[in-house]
Amino acid sequence: MAKIYWAGQSCFEISVSNSKDHEANIVIDPLKEGKADILLLGNKDNKIKTTKSESFIVEGPGEYEVKGVFIQGIASLQNTIYVFEAEDARFCHLGNLGQKELTDEQLEKIGQVDVLMIFAGEEAQKIIGQIEPKIVIPMDYENVSKFLKTMGKPSIAPQDKLIVKESTMPKEGAMEIVVLQP
Repeated sequence: MAKIYWAGQSCFEISVSNSKDHEANIVIDPLKEGKADILLLGNKDNKIKTTKSESFIVEGPGEYEVKGVFIQGIASLQNTIYVFEAEDARFCHLGNLGQKELTDEQLEKIGQVDVLMIFAGEEAQKIIGQIEPKIVIPMDYENVSKFLKTMGKPSIAPQDKLIVKESTMPKEGAMEIVVLQP
């Protein structure tokens, strides 16, 4: 089971447990200093690090495996896209791409995605269509209603967290949008 919390902007905190020996707290694009087992810095300008020296910090493209979590960093126009596998699920955090669509090379590296965290901007619908994830979590927005209307969902009640389990994933070909509140 993975627990996903949105802290605002492009910052997410994700707790995963692949087994008794492989539990990890993953923080993506932190807004403040704090504790993380794995810290993913997608924004090149993010100067915030953790206060704990035992954190594994990923700051760009490459492949990594930490605490049973396989991580791949993929270059984009403005930042690093992160794809990681844990809990029998594949997560993708796009950050602020600065692109209207993904390249064929990026799509190939991203692969099949279960949970997509995406900037709720104008290009989101096209990119979501390229990736075809099971669950979409919009991020970095002041008002999510325009994004929801574009996606054909007039209203979705915000949640404090998302719990991801294989048994609760949408069926193949279905997509669910989850709005988290910071």
